[in-house]
Amino acid sequence: MLPADVPLSHLGPSVLLLLQLLLPPASAFFPNVWSLLAAPGSITHQDLTEEAALNVTLQLFLEQPPPGRPPLLLEDFLGHTLLADDLFAAYFGPGSPSRRFRAALGEVSRANAAQDFLPTSRNDPDLHFDAERLGQGRTRLVGALQETLVAARALDHSLARQRLGAALHALQDFYSHSNWVEMGRQQPHPQLLWPRQELQSLAQVDDPTCSDCEELSCPGNLLGFTLLTSGYFGTHPSKPPGKCSHGGHFDQSSSQPPRGGINKDSTSPGFSPHHMLHLQAAKLALLASIQAFSLLRSRLGDRGFSRLLDITPASSLSFVLDTTGSMGEEINAAKIQARRIVEQRLGSPMEPSHYVLVPFHDPGFGPVFTTSDPDSFWKQLNELHALGGGDEPEMCLSALELALLHTPPLSDIFVFTDASPKDAFLTNQVEALTQERRCRVTFLVTEDPSRFHGRARREVLSPLRFEPYEAVALASGGEVIFTKDQYIRDVAAIVGDSIADLVTLPLEPSVVVPERPLVFSVDGRLQRVTVRIHGEVSSFWIRNPAGVSQGQEEGDGPLGHTRRFGQFWMVTMNDPLQTGTWEIQVTAKGIPRVRVQAQTSLDFLFHFGIPKEDGPHPGLYPLTQPVAGLQTQLLVEVTGLGSRGHPGDPLPHFSHVVLRGVPQGAELGQVPLEPVGPQERGLFAASLPPTLLSTAGPFSLEIIGQDGAGQGLHRAAPQPCAVVPVLLELSGPPSLLAPGTKAPLSLHIASFSGPRDLDLRTSVNPSFTLTSNLSRVSLEQNESAWGRLWLEVPDSAAPDSVVMVTVTATDREASTVPPTHAFLRLLVLPPAPQNQLPAPVYSTDPVLTTTSPTLHPSTSVTRGGAGGGLVGNPWWGTVGGALILLGLASC
Repeated sequence: MLPADVPLSHLGPSVLLLLQLLLPPASAFFPNVWSLLAAPGSITHQDLTEEAALNVTLQLFLEQPPPGRPPLLLEDFLGHTLLADDLFAAYFGPGSPSRRFRAALGEVSRANAAQDFLPTSRNDPDLHFDAERLGQGRTRLVGALQETLVAARALDHSLARQRLGAALHALQDFYSHSNWVEMGRQQPHPQLLWPRQELQSLAQVDDPTCSDCEELSCPGNLLGFTLLTSGYFGTHPSKPPGKCSHGGHFDQSSSQPPRGGINKDSTSPGFSPHHMLHLQAAKLALLASIQAFSLLRSRLGDRGFSRLLDITPASSLSFVLDTTGSMGEEINAAKIQARRIVEQRLGSPMEPSHYVLVPFHDPGFGPVFTTSDPDSFWKQLNELHALGGGDEPEMCLSALELALLHTPPLSDIFVFTDASPKDAFLTNQVEALTQERRCRVTFLVTEDPSRFHGRARREVLSPLRFEPYEAVALASGGEVIFTKDQYIRDVAAIVGDSIADLVTLPLEPSVVVPERPLVFSVDGRLQRVTVRIHGEVSSFWIRNPAGVSQGQEEGDGPLGHTRRFGQFWMVTMNDPLQTGTWEIQVTAKGIPRVRVQAQTSLDFLFHFGIPKEDGPHPGLYPLTQPVAGLQTQLLVEVTGLGSRGHPGDPLPHFSHVVLRGVPQGAELGQVPLEPVGPQERGLFAASLPPTLLSTAGPFSLEIIGQDGAGQGLHRAAPQPCAVVPVLLELSGPPSLLAPGTKAPLSLHIASFSGPRDLDLRTSVNPSFTLTSNLSRVSLEQNESAWGRLWLEVPDSAAPDSVVMVTVTATDREASTVPPTHAFLRLLVLPPAPQNQLPAPVYSTDPVLTTTSPTLHPSTSVTRGGAGGGLVGNPWWGTVGGALILLGLASC
């Protein structure tokens, strides 16, 4: 590990050796999907960020041998492309899923790329080392790294990744936008990451730096001097006489003498006048990025750094518990399952990396308890008891919001209750929140009409009172399981299975139809398949491709083991399973629910996006949910391509994507998937025409392909998606909040599919003062509106606390159109000491993020409140979720 108390002026031999894995003589970096069109062969910010993270992850694995497994050897990785799947298989064991790690890297790289698109950052020279604002750029860079540490120590890792991405963008831009490479430097700048030293030998405002260049390529336009400079971009600030421009198609300053420019963003002369130095700049930018990741590792420690990037195959364990007097059995069931999970997985790669606990009753909910220490979690859980009573409705959805705020993305959340929600008005908001976080919510409801003790009912309750749970479960890809006290301990056993990275297999049809079997496919990448049936079932059978059947008799059968707990059936199939088409036939009163799940590392991540050609660079402007009326791209990243295969075997290939309506399952259309870049990367793109996404309501995504032997593969996204009617963007200040300040926020709303008359509602948690100048807006097609909000942070605001802002847009005319939500997450910084540089000096002292000195150092308690917690992304808006940006043709 790099030392924490000396400047990072050079890298050790092992790091330089690792770098050779990434820069062979041929093209080394994988181009972004859009950079392939604008500047083929270019190395992007996304490439640099992910390659640097993989380097430092490999360093961590080499220095910290896995328990019970032989240590990794560097020579095993020489001559091969460094892939996350390969690293995880070598360190944690074959088939270990890298999905969360790759998702975390995606958060960092998209936040990096976002700096070139967002109105608050794309034209700020301090964030790109433009306009000779090198000292200011270094201050902002180091400040963003410090904010990364603050957020990571506060266990807000999503926010930490956003700030890390912003810091890496600036750091990488330095080597492309300045003349460091042209000065013949072979190592990264020794002071960029070291705030105690001023930058030296900087060009002054009256120092000419460039000569005139009329061509696209400008190899000799820098004047011969040894001062550090960078190019001016656009008109703000204006370029002084004799100064260099950034250059390229989008730079207005490059047409003013001296013409041309010095950027090395890409291999294209049209974008980069110094394109011939692109690879040299990229190499130094990669080395510097490795330094930044190594610095964070030294400050956070290996465990904290692993949490920052989700360097684990394990999921988190997140409980939301009703603590009213009738909940004794449910609380005990949760305790038993938690203890079983902790004991069975302690010290193994599948030990949960994060624990979340949120109690609720009426009228309160919270506090939220978060920790990475299993003993602290167990102690806190063990102190919960069923106390008090009250009328049935409870503050369940408010507590769930709070859990979503603190639960890592791509996690499972389990809600134990016997009551309907008192705060059903939050249903749409929580639905959008689960999709933004891509968390799956499972409700375990002990709804027993014969039980009256401990729960007062002041009125006859509607049989539809649990519909909000059904809606949230459907939106999140989870389920609602009704059971009774006598079965809750057995039914709760699904908690341990669900956090083992299970995928849900698509069923055809997706719901039970009388006299028609449900069909699902089993491939060689699946194991531990389970069938769950819930309802008033009179009979069912399961049949494998060879025609062997098994009925509802409990115990061992020819296909697996069947257990029944009241109206809940679970069949655990025997491994290995026969591949091919399986069938399930269910006869029941009403409509039973059937779910088939399996364990596999072959899965996928996805994003939607629209091409953007304005701004400093072309690229893709992705969205969590597509917007009605916009031509949309779908980007798919397949994980686990090489798992359970043999070296040299053909890799699986996916050919097309299927969109289906939810929950009926009607097919909306099929679109071909086009591979992007090397096959082993598992990246695919598809173009989704507006007509395909014009149907109101949620839809599911399924990708179809074949493995190397020609056998069919079928995977479904864990959560459904939805087309939102308007683009709603909420963006905050370029840095974290400070107590006693008033932060300006920007709101942008646009309609692309027709006229809209919208009501806008804002809220903030905790209840800081929030004002807005926009409460209603009427838009025609392709029309936008902008608003301003002001968030007042009181002097009493707790350092390292999260502030959540939400904006909801509701269509006044179309009551059937669901609201669109934008979420914004901000972190309150501790006040800076007097006379300190704006970029704080790093400290190796641990930072406690707790409100109680008796808690574990990696534990945090946050109070609940009447409004619950809302979650989002800090630097850009969201459309029913995160507005995410992917890749650029620059570095």
